[in-house]
Amino acid sequence: MKKVLFAALCVILMAIGSMALRADEPVVVGAARSDVWKPMLAGKRVALFSNHTGMVGDRHTVDELLAGGVKVTTLFSPEHGFRGTADAGEHVAGGIDAATGLPVVSLYGPKDQRTPWKDIVGDFDVIVCDIQDVGLRYYTYYCTMLELMNVAAEYGKDFVVFDRPNPNGMYVDGPILDMKYASGVGRLPITIVHGMTLGELAQMINGEGWLKDGAKVPLEVVPCLNYTHQTRYELPVAPSPNLRTMKAIYLYPSTCYFEATPVSLGRGTDMPFECYGHPGMKNRTFEFTPRSVPGAKNPPQLDKHCYGVDLRGLDDEAIIAQGINLEYLIDAYNDLKPDDKFFRSFFELLIGRGDIRKMIEEGRSADEIKATWADDVVKFKAQRKPYLIYAE
Repeated sequence: MKKVLFAALCVILMAIGSMALRADEPVVVGAARSDVWKPMLAGKRVALFSNHTGMVGDRHTVDELLAGGVKVTTLFSPEHGFRGTADAGEHVAGGIDAATGLPVVSLYGPKDQRTPWKDIVGDFDVIVCDIQDVGLRYYTYYCTMLELMNVAAEYGKDFVVFDRPNPNGMYVDGPILDMKYASGVGRLPITIVHGMTLGELAQMINGEGWLKDGAKVPLEVVPCLNYTHQTRYELPVAPSPNLRTMKAIYLYPSTCYFEATPVSLGRGTDMPFECYGHPGMKNRTFEFTPRSVPGAKNPPQLDKHCYGVDLRGLDDEAIIAQGINLEYLIDAYNDLKPDDKFFRSFFELLIGRGDIRKMIEEGRSADEIKATWADDVVKFKAQRKPYLIYAE
């Protein structure tokens, strides 16, 4: 009996040691796992949805595919363009990718100027998605993935996600989107911080019947290795022009709402999403002036001297533990004592509900407002559980 117990203990210790070893190993993104995707894509014509974040080391995924003998026929680009240089919300034109000579089809231009799907779906058999998301409902890359999944379902194409970690994948927070506020910055009934990778979210889209008319697409995910939802994954490439640091990415769930107000969140400075301010804010020692720069050609409060708050000294772990923090927004609102023009209608599209603006105007605290979506967090975490690929 003692021998059996000893043997069992050895097995457990070995398993723990193996888990610890894997935890110390670097994350391997799906695009780096050519042993998985080569047989999956063999003999197929591929349309790649990616941008400047689709990197394997110092080489782009499109080059990895081509070097692996995969026939890539089309490139799809999201907001910010295939090479990631366009401003937020700026319409992006298609064309030819200079590095590869492949045609680029923009999915972030005016609808009436986009190439009709019927003209291009005959050029590929499978759509591959490889792009670095940051895990927020209003971050638009997943919206483009959703559009492509609908195209694949409609035209009988396969869909493959080369998965990448979610840098905000450690927690779930925020209200579930009221679908009457569905827009280009919120397409699915999910919480603001959904805590899922794009591969997991794609599985949920399929499983919950969120594609058009409840359709399903043939879907495969090439998962990451050595990743869990508690992994602190530092992005090797900035996912968009104004999310330049990990602190900005961690603060993004709390500072993005300034986009729907006259308050600057630092666009046009060297600290976007890491500060906030306005020319009319009072008794503040921190100052900055937004300028026209690449990635922020016409930022709010352009060339105006702003007074506000520098968030760069906050501890990253404290930011993560706090989750969505509306204290910054409430602070600016109370300081400016604004009229009814402080919030634009874009605020409801970002926050996803119609009552939170009024709560702020009535003087409710950040904690009181956060408590109103606690049930949504519990509900969504249970709903998403069957689709998770990685340990929580």
